[in-house]
Amino acid sequence: MKRLLLPLLLCCASAGRARAAEPDQRVLTLDEALRLARANHPQLHASRAQTEASQAKVAEAKAPLLPQVIGTASYQRSRSNVASGPTSASTQTSTSTTTSTAISTQPAPSGFSVPYYRAGISASELIYDFGQTTGKWNAAKATLQSQEENERNSSVQVVFNLRSAYFTAAAARALLKVAEETLGNQEAHLRQIQGFVEAGTRPEIDLAQARTDRANAKVQLINAQVAYDTDKALLNQAMGVERGTEFEVTDPPAEMVPGEDDSTDAILPTALKARPDLMLLARQIEAQELTTRSIKGSYAPSLGVNASLSDGGPDFGNLVWNWTAGLFLNWQIFGGGITDAQVREARANTAVLRAQYDLQRQQVRADVEQARLGVRAAKAAIEATHEAAVNARVRLNLAEGRYQAGVGNVIELGDSQVALTAASAQEIQAVFNLATARARLLQALGQP
Repeated sequence: MKRLLLPLLLCCASAGRARAAEPDQRVLTLDEALRLARANHPQLHASRAQTEASQAKVAEAKAPLLPQVIGTASYQRSRSNVASGPTSASTQTSTSTTTSTAISTQPAPSGFSVPYYRAGISASELIYDFGQTTGKWNAAKATLQSQEENERNSSVQVVFNLRSAYFTAAAARALLKVAEETLGNQEAHLRQIQGFVEAGTRPEIDLAQARTDRANAKVQLINAQVAYDTDKALLNQAMGVERGTEFEVTDPPAEMVPGEDDSTDAILPTALKARPDLMLLARQIEAQELTTRSIKGSYAPSLGVNASLSDGGPDFGNLVWNWTAGLFLNWQIFGGGITDAQVREARANTAVLRAQYDLQRQQVRADVEQARLGVRAAKAAIEATHEAAVNARVRLNLAEGRYQAGVGNVIELGDSQVALTAASAQEIQAVFNLATARARLLQALGQP
């Protein structure tokens, strides 16, 4: 039994050490990063809270259109001291009638007070006020729609920032692999040159140059690792999460944007219909126009009804019921010109919003144009950088062969390696520049 248990325990221990040695890194895909950003980003939380506040303001604006019911109850005690006024008294004498003035000077008892109990309920309902209240309600609803567009605009911005940060981190990961490959090549060159130097076929300066190139490759690898970790930290910020950088990103698929090869005039209508920042201004203009109408309603009166029911009296056991009902008409005859001033202010605010709408419409066209040109340039750059990378690799292979044959030198070999590293980095950057350009085009089109 012991002979069977010992190999089993050794295998388990070896497996445990192997698992402990492997880094616990999970792969973060672009779709998962987008999900985390939509669920956790503080900017989206703030936008959702602002939308809820706008929904509450709509209910506040609607409240005056509904019946208003108020219940009251009171108890009070009061003194009833009354000072008598002068009175006329007629006195008869045996000879004539005379008038004298008598004044009552008897005070009420000290501390004498009278209780009074009252409980009641009153209700009122606005009948018509020439659009003052309904205009405010409709303006609040239009403002809610503008806030919903603002929330969507925040979502589009957060998604673009997330995609841009993810593509940057993915590019840094690819550049890290290039740095690792470069270091591996430099170490291979160093071993090869060291053998040639020991054999006496190459001078000592070649070995010194090879060691310098390897050291520079190590520095580049360190910088690439730091850049990758930094970009992952920025990716965490773009997702709105607080955590470490112990994860890996993947190479996202290069999905085409519908219409990316079309002209600006062909895809501009899509952007004008979908851009939330443009729709936001349109809703704000609508809300401001409704506000102007509600202000104009102040020129006219408001009509309503009210009713009340009460039970009161000085004796709690013997209260008396009463009720009242009536119509009310309120009309501000003169308010110092405040309504005129408010109308002028509202009209001016509408003009400002219309100017901002026209300006933003022009900005939408410029955004679409720039994004479309960016995609086209990135596509062209990919072809050029790929050709450069292929030629740089051929050049390095030729330089390595020439050096082994003894017809090349270490400077040629080092320059070829540097050229390959730079060409590979340019190719990687071009690929992810295209991904970022497509993300920017989606943002310009108002697509999340």
